[in-house]
Amino acid sequence: DSAEASPSVVFENIERCSPNCLKMLLENISGLTVDADFTVELIPEINVAVATFIKNIDTKEFVEKCSQHKRIREFNMTAWLLESTQSIKAENLPESISTDYLTVYFESARNGGGPVSDVQLFPEENSAIITFCDHTGNS
Repeated sequence: DSAEASPSVVFENIERCSPNCLKMLLENISGLTVDADFTVELIPEINVAVATFIKNIDTKEFVEKCSQHKRIREFNMTAWLLESTQSIKAENLPESISTDYLTVYFESARNGGGPVSDVQLFPEENSAIITFCDHTGNS
């Protein structure tokens, strides 16, 4: 069952914890090293951070450890597994981008991609929604 678990964990209510503090806290809880074993992406607009584990760990167990951790509770943060999705939104795209280019880019294994079933361009927003054939190619 844990083999199917997402490698990404969402942390909500991060405003009271600086980015460096959050990274150290996650290193302390996981026993792993940021950048080598996991990455942290901050999404300040919605007060969230996403930790994605490069090293294979039991993320369900990690979420449980986080929910019981004293500092996480002091910061009023919550953690949960990021659910798998078949679609992603790409933003800040160049105006001249084509659906063919995006399809080839997101199908590249080197970029962590996989087979793409659909690309919808939104030129007015400089964004696109990329839909994969299955949820494994959208890391």
